[in-house]
Amino acid sequence: MINACAPLLADEIIKRAENLGVALLLDGVKKAGIDIPNGGCMDAAIMPVDRGMAVVGTALTVETSDGDNFPIHVASYSFEADGYVMVIDGKGYMKRAYFGDLIMGACQAVGFKGMVVDGCTRDRDGNIALGFPVYSRGFMPCGPIKKNEGNINTPITCAGVRVVPGDLVVGDSDGVCVIPKEHIETVLAAAEEKQAYESKRRETIAAYREARKNGTKLPQLAPQWVLDMMK
Repeated sequence: MINACAPLLADEIIKRAENLGVALLLDGVKKAGIDIPNGGCMDAAIMPVDRGMAVVGTALTVETSDGDNFPIHVASYSFEADGYVMVIDGKGYMKRAYFGDLIMGACQAVGFKGMVVDGCTRDRDGNIALGFPVYSRGFMPCGPIKKNEGNINTPITCAGVRVVPGDLVVGDSDGVCVIPKEHIETVLAAAEEKQAYESKRRETIAAYREARKNGTKLPQLAPQWVLDMMK
């Protein structure tokens, strides 16, 4: 089944998410009390090909299995891809790579912002040279097969997280999270509150470090909630 892409998320949403990152967004899910599978966090094994890669965009989904990358080829060449992150449910298959730097380069050329696959990739050095954000479960030099059409732009489960076309996908050095489109505003607001709290904590830590260095009165370092729980 091949469906049209969901509408792109607004630029304002993308920019706010870029300013937060995966950890803060997941804190926002928790703070907002939203019940979604795995809290929106993909399995810990899903990591960037190279540290420092980061991506924020709108989900375009692909479902395939058994190392079959024909659906990935179809998704790569069928849409106006600017602003989308291709999220591939590869069923965690580890015996073949789903794609390498040729597909990565093609996806980059047509405007995809990055790719996430529950499975393996290959051509690690080529991927790093491209500077194209790719997240996978690992690396396998054995190449893919090309057989079935699969499903494109249907709801999937990728690395323990439900992904619907149009959801917010965010990846950085910590991993990948997916925020359902109906919860994005709530999660962003909660994450921004946590970001403000963390900024104040960093100021307190810096002040404590400076006071200790100078031999002046130490500010309270422990957060108040810690002191309250210790009573």
